[in-house]
Amino acid sequence: MDKKIIIRVPATSTGIGAGINSIGIAFGLYYTVIVEEEMQHWQVNHALGDDVPNDENNIIVQTILKVDPTIKPHQLTVMSDVPIGRGLGSSTTAIVAGIKIANALGELDLSLDDEINIGSKIEGHADGVASALLGDITVSYFNGEMATTVKTQIPEVINALVYLTKDDGSDKAIYKNQVSSVDAVKASSATNVLVASLMSNEWTKATEMMENDAIYTDNIYEVVPELETIRKQAHELGIYGTFLNQSHRCVITFGTESELNQLRDRLNVGKLDGVMRLIKVDHSGATVRGE
Repeated sequence: MDKKIIIRVPATSTGIGAGINSIGIAFGLYYTVIVEEEMQHWQVNHALGDDVPNDENNIIVQTILKVDPTIKPHQLTVMSDVPIGRGLGSSTTAIVAGIKIANALGELDLSLDDEINIGSKIEGHADGVASALLGDITVSYFNGEMATTVKTQIPEVINALVYLTKDDGSDKAIYKNQVSSVDAVKASSATNVLVASLMSNEWTKATEMMENDAIYTDNIYEVVPELETIRKQAHELGIYGTFLNQSHRCVITFGTESELNQLRDRLNVGKLDGVMRLIKVDHSGATVRGE
């Protein structure tokens, strides 16, 4: 390989409204991998902590070899501002990076649909993979073999205020074990309107549908009290579109930069002990370039 290959993959969030394993969004935090010289063994340089392997056990390398086992080892250097284990798709970004690297090194000529299908099989669902590859908001269906994805654009003025809970949420059940037919209809109807609103650029209606809680546990505000606090403050400012993402590790609110700065100022006065970040939406998805 004569040139370095640079892969950049955006962070993602899933589970917007009741769109479980279906609706995802890409954010302007990035996982960047530089593919360098060929080596005798895989070497992954990073500053992501001791829990992330530096060798062939790294998820990037495992993904590369799933796509094309004949690819020879290389040195990879990873730089990332996607927080690990906080619900913003850190593992998804690594998988997508691996698919892109395999496509480039193996000269596989994979289409975006091919890449989404491969990533969906690895992850078991298509939402995060599709958003990471395409950017913006994507709506996907995955039957275990093939994904069908539609991308729609979020207005350029819309950003996200992401509240990362201090608790990692690993032991929290946020969805009902059994959903009644009444709640199933409510969730389905809200998701249908959410998708239709996104496709027709009716953002106000879309944000209202994002707050449908039909499939959450009835005591969701007790399980994640920050969701109630942030929604209450946002509603007082006329801001809608606050939801708990599918990993239940972060609460996300959509709005303009001005609106979200007002909301953040209000919340900073309160007793929230997590971290808040104002993040732009990524509109382009994963990119590949050579130096």
